[in-house]
Order: sequence, then C-alpha cells, then structure tokens
Amino acid sequence: MAQESVSPLTGIIAEEDVIIDFGEHEGKSVLEISDTEPVFYDYLISFKKSGNFAIRRCKDKSFRLYVSDTRH
Repeated sequence: MAQESVSPLTGIIAEEDVIIDFGEHEGKSVLEISDTEPVFYDYLISFKKSGNFAIRRCKDKSFRLYVSDTRH
C-alpha cells in the first residue's frame, strides 16, 4: 500500500487544489508556486509555522490560502 505524502504547506489538501489569494501570485496554485518560486514557497511555510496562515474553503468549493502579516 502506497503512503500518501503530506504537504508541508497544505497538509492533506493537495497543493494543486489550494490557490494563493493575495499579492503578485494571486490566482496561482500552491503546486505551481512550489515548482516555479521555491523561495516564496519557503516564505509561505514560515508563515504557517508562525501561525499567521489560513486555508479557507470558499462558496465555490475552492480552497484559498491567506497569510496575515502582523509585523507592521
């Protein structure tokens, strides 16, 4: 039996199903970001570790990733 991998960013939700909902990467999937922007992907992981991170399911059944930068 194959073991499913768990994303360090999205957990059990597939990275291709989670869409960035802010900034210059808005509308891109987390999977696309992990492939094309590894530095930004690591930045998102740091937000998750700090607790300033949320994945929400929208009315259209899509998953959206948000971060809250409270360092201002």
